[in-house]
Amino acid sequence: MTSASHQLASGPARRTVVAAAGAAGLAVALTACGGSDDASDSSAGSGASSGPQDNNETSSGGSGGGNAAGAELAAVADIPEGGGKVFADSKVVVTQPTAGEFKAFSATCTHQGCAVKSVADGVINCPCHNSNFSITDGSVQGGPATAPLPSVEITVSGDSIRLA
Repeated sequence: MTSASHQLASGPARRTVVAAAGAAGLAVALTACGGSDDASDSSAGSGASSGPQDNNETSSGGSGGGNAAGAELAAVADIPEGGGKVFADSKVVVTQPTAGEFKAFSATCTHQGCAVKSVADGVINCPCHNSNFSITDGSVQGGPATAPLPSVEITVSGDSIRLA
């Protein structure tokens, strides 16, 4: 056996090791930017929070419909007037800018893809770099983001808010 073939047989090629290390680094970077839906990640933000009711954050529970059309997100009564709630599992934030008017936006920040985490004081907040978006139209209200949150189609029927 030549020394070159002996090196190949004894372990992975240098390219394989370097590629694997690069992929692992990318995974860590994406996880760091994308945030987490864990309750233990609730400290990621610029301000202290005494709980989900103070900043209106939530995640959708129940049926686990994901982003499927027709999936129920919430009851109308669950969305506070002048505020909103983040449904992390569905990657949607639903707001009620004025009484009876419901809007929905992607819960993925347009700055670097982090998940928005809360709605307070008329804005949707991203904890990663402190971008803020209007609850009325998703437009940028502050922070490094330059593009608005994309709208998401919803339907309101009776007391139920569903993905369209």
